[in-house]
Amino acid sequence: MRMVDIIDKKRNGKELTDDEINFFIDGVVNGSIPDYQTSALLMSIYFRDMSDHERTALTMKMMQSGERLDLSDIPGIKVDKHSTGGVGDKVSIPLAAMVAAVGIPVPMISGRGLGHTGGTLDKLESIPGFKVEISKDAFIKQVAKEKLAIIGATGDIAPADKKIYALRDVTDTVDSIPLIASSIMSKKIASGTDALVIDVKTGAGAFMKTLEDSTNLAKALVAIGKGAGMQCMAVISDMNQPLGNKIGNTLEIEESIDLLKGKGPEDLKALILTLGSYMVLLGGKANNFEDAKRMLEKTIESSEALDRFRAMVDSQGGDARVIDNYRLMPHAPFRLELPAKKSGKISKLSADEIGIASMMLGGGRQKAGDSLDYGVGIELHKKMGDTVQKGESLMTIHSNNEHIEEVKQLIYQNIEISAEAKIPKMIYKIIK
Repeated sequence: MRMVDIIDKKRNGKELTDDEINFFIDGVVNGSIPDYQTSALLMSIYFRDMSDHERTALTMKMMQSGERLDLSDIPGIKVDKHSTGGVGDKVSIPLAAMVAAVGIPVPMISGRGLGHTGGTLDKLESIPGFKVEISKDAFIKQVAKEKLAIIGATGDIAPADKKIYALRDVTDTVDSIPLIASSIMSKKIASGTDALVIDVKTGAGAFMKTLEDSTNLAKALVAIGKGAGMQCMAVISDMNQPLGNKIGNTLEIEESIDLLKGKGPEDLKALILTLGSYMVLLGGKANNFEDAKRMLEKTIESSEALDRFRAMVDSQGGDARVIDNYRLMPHAPFRLELPAKKSGKISKLSADEIGIASMMLGGGRQKAGDSLDYGVGIELHKKMGDTVQKGESLMTIHSNNEHIEEVKQLIYQNIEISAEAKIPKMIYKIIK
């Protein structure tokens, strides 16, 4: 078998066999296939796509390239959640605590942020002492005991994905549905969970800008999950404006805790209750969506979800006092208001550019390995559809520098105030 023949076959739009896919992934992992041939096949896949069978075969082989966690010692149906990424998307943190409080084990392996999208691990590391890297045994014991742990993936999980992703990034083949789907699902299947709810974002701040592309990705992810024997479904949610009111690592931990205390913003709460209700259903703890939703609401009313979060922070070495004293987390010294230039209604609040503005402040990474400033960020006072008066503050910018004209200019360019405005819907589709 020759790699050049596999490239030729896919370039001409033909379906690869399982043996050809296995040959390719084995060669990527052991280094026998040079980067230029890997890149050539990635570009062929980008233009020629893959069948459902090819996508599943690619995912499973990538998963098998490394370790698969054995979570059988944890009783119950293990349920996880994945998001395709967005601005202000701190959903995983309060959601995991709420689902765990219902009695469902949530062994969550999360990622870091890159570009305008934030990462769950980065947010958690704004809590002093919090460790996102713990041993496999400690991870399993913690989930068994507390029903909850959020950690980073080890290098032993789907190593083929790490090598392929690095090449996708520099060959402009990132936004390919079969490559996105196999990347996400190889790691999720390797993590050993029984069921998965996927939050596929759509809109200006999402990876997939159109509802059609987001739907195609959601269907691909669910098909792969089911093909691998996992309970799997997807929710397509809005990312035309930032989620919640706070963007930035410390700020998003604050908002996550606020939600667990019953004080969070309504859009964030609505999405969490939707995703969480499906997790509860997959976990076998409720018979219908409304019962599941009510169970989750009770975890906030009773403070059980907050207690679960506190236990997780403590178990992973974090200072749980932050739950009652936000000042124990890093904060920027300057708070700068951004006044509205005219009166009207907010008709546009571009999530991607607001996210880039937060990144420019130091709250995100332009490239992997960049250090973060946990204390900076943006606090929104107005969302799409809200009425604003000229001179009223649209947002507070948390910065380490008083002179941020470039950031302000970028934000102003991506906010529109009109006579009328539509409020975007939060949930577009459910894919099962």
